[in-house]
Amino acid sequence: MSLRTCACVLSLLLTASAQAAGLQSDVILPDPSPLAAGPELARRTLTPLTALRLRAAIPAQLIDPAQERFVLYVPEQAPPEGYGLVVFISPATEALLPSRWGPVLDRHGVIFVSPTNAGNDAKTFERREPLALTAAANVMARYRVDPARIYVAGFSGGSRVALRLALAYPDLFRGALLDAGSDPIGAEMPAPPTDLLRRFQETSRLVYLTGARDDFHMAMDRRSQQSMQDWCVFDIATELMPWSGHDLADAAAFGRGLEDLAQHAVPDPARLGACRAQLDQAMAVDLQQIPEGDRDAAWRALAAFDGRYGGLGAEASLALADRLSR
Repeated sequence: MSLRTCACVLSLLLTASAQAAGLQSDVILPDPSPLAAGPELARRTLTPLTALRLRAAIPAQLIDPAQERFVLYVPEQAPPEGYGLVVFISPATEALLPSRWGPVLDRHGVIFVSPTNAGNDAKTFERREPLALTAAANVMARYRVDPARIYVAGFSGGSRVALRLALAYPDLFRGALLDAGSDPIGAEMPAPPTDLLRRFQETSRLVYLTGARDDFHMAMDRRSQQSMQDWCVFDIATELMPWSGHDLADAAAFGRGLEDLAQHAVPDPARLGACRAQLDQAMAVDLQQIPEGDRDAAWRALAAFDGRYGGLGAEASLALADRLSR
């Protein structure tokens, strides 16, 4: 048998193993996803002006899924409505199923998948985000998954990436389990286009899960949660891990997090409408403050506007950038 034939057989075996139950390592999930395509990822996760500036440099596909490996855990029994799914982003290079999470996943009927070589040393846009999206799409294609129970999760730096993806892909992820890592909406985590932001406000649930002694990340969580309130995201839960510092959730805390994610609360329409109107008004006021006569000053003010409002202000940002470029 030739080396090429051996490689093909190995690829088929690893891919086929993704349909088995239990814990599997070095799984190949080879199918590209349109959601992970470079231009689509840029549209959702970058500010409009950043996406415009980088448009020519962003490839159609950021990764080759056939060359990547994933850790996969599949419970023996699927619930009647289908499996839940947790896409987990680790801060470490090696992907592992955390200790004692398997029985929790079994109890809740949730599949776990995590990409390798997607830790904090990997680039967020080029690797961590498309790997997580590719993992979700491939698992959904291979197993019967309940769309209402598809979540993204992470620990520390991976949790911050998970929140970015939850914000940008509310049509895929119905919530995020944020274990000791979060950010406010703004320049580092831009708001997505308006239709996606509205869906995030209406359908997504965020569960912040942090050690009670992890003062640094507790402060990060408070800033992030206040930002969510400011951006009309109200379906938020907080779980503290007593006596824990900057630690990965143990099995009990992870189980509580999954239970919290399932408790989606529909926002009050009047409160949501009033908040959206207030946000739109603030954006309109800031737009009016951009100077017209001084081109350099206008560009600086526009960059700040683009960073603050992201996709919500896309139409205004791109129109003004076009005028200033003439």
